[in-house]
Amino acid sequence: MSPRTPIVARLAELLEEASIGATRLTPIPRGGKLTGEASREVERTLRALEAVSPRVYSVVHGNGCFAVGRYSDAATIYSAVLEGQPWSADAKFNLALAYLRLKRPQDAVDEFTTVLLQEPALAEAHYQRGNAHDDLGKGELALADYSRAIDLRPNYLQAIYNRGLVLAQLERHREAVEDFDRAVALRPSLSNAYLNRGASLDALGRHEEAIDDYTRAISRDPSNAPAFFNRARTCYYLDDIETAISDYSRVLELLPQDAEAFNNRGLAFDALEEYEKALEDYGRAIALRPDFAESLSNRGAAFEALGDMEQALAAYQAAVAAAPEFAPAHYNAARLYAQQGQVDRCLPHLEQAIELVPGLRADAAEDEDLSWALQFGHRP
Repeated sequence: MSPRTPIVARLAELLEEASIGATRLTPIPRGGKLTGEASREVERTLRALEAVSPRVYSVVHGNGCFAVGRYSDAATIYSAVLEGQPWSADAKFNLALAYLRLKRPQDAVDEFTTVLLQEPALAEAHYQRGNAHDDLGKGELALADYSRAIDLRPNYLQAIYNRGLVLAQLERHREAVEDFDRAVALRPSLSNAYLNRGASLDALGRHEEAIDDYTRAISRDPSNAPAFFNRARTCYYLDDIETAISDYSRVLELLPQDAEAFNNRGLAFDALEEYEKALEDYGRAIALRPDFAESLSNRGAAFEALGDMEQALAAYQAAVAAAPEFAPAHYNAARLYAQQGQVDRCLPHLEQAIELVPGLRADAAEDEDLSWALQFGHRP
């Protein structure tokens, strides 16, 4: 008996106990890897194996490396196995998964395709190739793979859920809602299925239903920050400003570095004419993202509402410096310069704003301050 055999047997036992598998991998959902004592035990066993036989590779060895996040080592081992056993569908499948973890989706597609030539009814390979196509931005190919996986396994939750995500990315929201319906029917506790169904309902203009789904997502997972964020955004749109502020505050408890949530809560305070609170939130957003042009511009509007035109103009100029193609800041800077009678400074900003967003010409023509500046400049 080879001296490595007991070690390999122990590694295989550990992988089976962790439900990862000693032959064809069953990857941990969401790209996770083993943690805690299970991970430490696998790592100890790998060290023992590699000390005895550093160049004798097997699928079990590769799976051990994969389980603890050593994806490059796993890919090397699976490739070595395939040199001696080119027919091994397990090694090909596992190699493709390692390529996915290594952010090499085209290599993953190629390997899953060779697996499917051998086993065309392997639902898991269709599903994983769909993930690789999604990583490549090939939505239609991803949909085809997810659909084939679902044909082969009608209650394949991950494929149904992921197909819903891709349908939403492709703006096919009615179909996405149908898939998320199936996902929550299969697993009512799946918080993100409600979250994403809510997002598609929002896109369809069904805002009250969307809020209900965000609330369901939160009830299943009270730490689901995107559900609070989306509910806040929709409540703001529906003029439920107090709820929006409360939800953005909850986001910031969960994610204190979320500049977007600070900015959006600032807008909500702005809507209530609580400009000092709005300025505080815009300032926090900018501290986190100094080039956050939207928040810089929003701060300018809040200063303007308080009558501090000097600081308002400085904020608009800072927004333009941070993002020269951010039309609202150009437009607002032009408007303040026009109010001051500084047409020479107004016109370059106004011209740039109109070039970026042609529809702003009509707004400028109707604006008391900008209409005369527009005429003065004889802009076509």
